Amino acid sequence: MSDELEQKHQKKMAKLKEVVDARIEQAQEERGVLIALKGNGKGKSSSAFGTMARALGHKQKCGVVQFIKGRIETGEQLFFGNHPGVDFHVMGTGFTWETQNRSQDIEAAENAWKIAESMLQDASYQLLVFDELTYLFKYKYLDVNRVVTALQARPKHMNVMITGRTLAREIADIADTISTVQDDKHAFRAGVKAQPGIEW
Repeated sequence: MSDELEQKHQKKMAKLKEVVDARIEQAQEERGVLIALKGNGKGKSSSAFGTMARALGHKQKCGVVQFIKGRIETGEQLFFGNHPGVDFHVMGTGFTWETQNRSQDIEAAENAWKIAESMLQDASYQLLVFDELTYLFKYKYLDVNRVVTALQARPKHMNVMITGRTLAREIADIADTISTVQDDKHAFRAGVKAQPGIEW
């Protein structure tokens, strides 16, 4: 690389560092955040559990409630279920199109939310993952305003991650970070069978 190119690169990186340093200086508030992962693409739960692995690396106490899932054990349940730093709970009924029993699904959702609600009141947790929670609003199994109230009343330091394809406006309004996972292509639509370790 020529001296001229090297100097241009250094100048460009110096300007970038100034911008980044200024943003870091401005972001001084210390509190937990609410992160929502939405969209039709694959990887929302994977992202949430990847973040939880990161939190566990920092010796943080974590809690999980998996809504909708439960008929078969997921890889994340098998891996994190017995971890000493994780309290792991599964709603247990499976997907709504499998149960085909609205009253049973509502009862299971209520029971799972009671667990989630108690976790939100427990200051010993640093990260909570509410996997597939957003479906409960879509199917009207839970009152979204009740959930918003509990999220807003949580301890200041507590981080919460919520996943699901859709996102109720009430949750979006209070979320600190929202990421959308797009579905550009999926092997399942090409006839590739869902498999453990990839889909669950």
